Amino acid sequence: MTDQDPQHEPEEKGRSAAGATLSWFRDLFLSVLIAIVVILFLYQPVKVEGTSMMPSLQNDERIFINKFVYRFGISDIGRGDTVVFLYPGDPTKSYIKRVIGTPGDTVEIVDGTVLVNGTALSEPYVAEDNRDRIPMARKVVPPDQYFVLGDHRSSSNDSRSWGWVPRQYIYGKAVFVYWPLENLGAVR
Repeated sequence: MTDQDPQHEPEEKGRSAAGATLSWFRDLFLSVLIAIVVILFLYQPVKVEGTSMMPSLQNDERIFINKFVYRFGISDIGRGDTVVFLYPGDPTKSYIKRVIGTPGDTVEIVDGTVLVNGTALSEPYVAEDNRDRIPMARKVVPPDQYFVLGDHRSSSNDSRSWGWVPRQYIYGKAVFVYWPLENLGAVR
């Protein structure tokens, strides 16, 4: 024999089910809130579209970009960074390219070789078959602007065509490939 009243058991079960449901909704709300904060301010998943960054990034790869690193001045945008930015010709579109020239740099292209400040840039990320041999006259990157190129130079629409990327248009740095799983790892 027990001391519990069998008539009160359904009431307690009802309360525990309601408590469990409220707890589940609270946890769901907190999870969604944390995800929103992470996506808005820290890391955002992005799908690579096109072949302009091959072989570093493949068409349809899924990557995470770090939005925090540039937004809060933790790191400066540097030569060699793979960045995501609003396309200057249509700010409703985003592009992903590699930073080649930073403010004040002199950039030119001679027979497929990029010269920055008069020195040939070492570009192990550009396959020889992907080099574009079209020359580009010497240009000086203005303040708060960046010169960007795709790694697949012969199929990239980049600063050679449409010019500089304003600093305020750059909103993330590509950091990690998460799909497909065989490419899992840090962005080169």
